[in-house]
Amino acid sequence: MGKKSVIPFGPQHPVLPEPIHLDLVVEDEVVEEAIPNIGFIHRGLEGLVEKRDFNEMVYVAERTCGICSFGHGMGYCEAVEQIMNVEVPERARFLRTIWMELARMHSHLLWMGLTADAFGFESLFYECWRIREHVLDMLEHTTGGRLIFSVNQVGGVHRDLNEDQIRYIKDNLDKIEEDMKNVEKTFFGDASVQKRTRGIGVLTKQEAHDLGAAGPFARASGLKYDMRLTGYEAYGKLDFEPIISTEGDCYARILVRTKEIFQSIQLVRQALDMLPAGDLNVPVKGMPNGEAMVRIEQPRGEAIYYVHGENTRFLNRFRIRTPTFANLPALCKMLQGANYADVGILVVSIDPCISCTER
Repeated sequence: MGKKSVIPFGPQHPVLPEPIHLDLVVEDEVVEEAIPNIGFIHRGLEGLVEKRDFNEMVYVAERTCGICSFGHGMGYCEAVEQIMNVEVPERARFLRTIWMELARMHSHLLWMGLTADAFGFESLFYECWRIREHVLDMLEHTTGGRLIFSVNQVGGVHRDLNEDQIRYIKDNLDKIEEDMKNVEKTFFGDASVQKRTRGIGVLTKQEAHDLGAAGPFARASGLKYDMRLTGYEAYGKLDFEPIISTEGDCYARILVRTKEIFQSIQLVRQALDMLPAGDLNVPVKGMPNGEAMVRIEQPRGEAIYYVHGENTRFLNRFRIRTPTFANLPALCKMLQGANYADVGILVVSIDPCISCTER
């Protein structure tokens, strides 16, 4: 038998885009156990409900994470709107959906670039991030921000889309779709990519279910689980089916996220074509009184938002359950028996967001 060692992996590591911290119990070159450590970058954002009123907290919620920002603001607003019985205008629901899908595209493209970088494919990394810049350009052109957008408000949205902006988005989506076909061809046709991802980090459908995996990580193992199917915002009026794979390995996770970018392009097109006329927001009267829980599909998976108020302008509680937190048990299971050289790509394959997880 080889000698067992405990190797700290992270929070600073060349391959990690996020400061995740794992203690790896390793025998020779094989990982026997992975123990996660949470709290390295805890900022206490949820506690700010005691100092920022329920309207100001929209902006705090968005700053939970730069990559997932739009969804955090939207999920928080939905929860407060549920407590206060606010009926958001239909046009605002469609606008939220459009921006959410653009945010999903930029998040997935960022992850694809980081994945390419994790196995040393630098030119593919730069190409993914070049395409992502065009998505950020669309977000900046329509919201004013590239990462923090600040267009959500309790009762609707702050900004609208005019005809020029709609045409601009559609033209850019056509270009992005063409560019993505080249990226797709490289990811799924290059032998070096397949060697580093096929059969690596397999998580079975049953394991994904039992361990509560979420998002593309779960769908790559065959779970048809997507909160957008509940029909929140405008998703109930759009035509789509969750993209799944059954292999459950790193290759399948790349496949699912790549296909989801094409799906997001189609969803934005549908929403733009169906965009109804009407108000952007409604007046919000009174104070939050009660509690609500909302579930949405962030780029990384299901996120849960809980708020509780007692008829004052300051909420008593605001809690977020993020998809990375849900995916940590499945990640630890996946790492058992893995080669130490594959740990970096396995960790990146769940698309970890530690800023969201630790808040």
